[in-house]
Amino acid sequence: MVKKKKNTINSLAIHDKDVGSAEVQIGLLTDKITKLSEHFKNFKKDKHSTLGLTKSVNKRKRLLTYLKKKNVESYQKVIKQLNLRK
Repeated sequence: MVKKKKNTINSLAIHDKDVGSAEVQIGLLTDKITKLSEHFKNFKKDKHSTLGLTKSVNKRKRLLTYLKKKNVESYQKVIKQLNLRK
């Protein structure tokens, strides 16, 4: 888990000490969403974690909208790297 998080941060970071930019946050939320989606394949009745998944998806959506407004090139890079859109 820690190695995956570090790899995500390193691949999306703008500079070497970057841990909070929109790009990194989107990457970390994508990892969290993927993990929760796998969890729901085994535990279909876990309704409490569904709220966390919904919040994460909505937060990622807002961050993507922000990034698209502020920096289109970075938005395209993040979308391509994380395979988010068609």
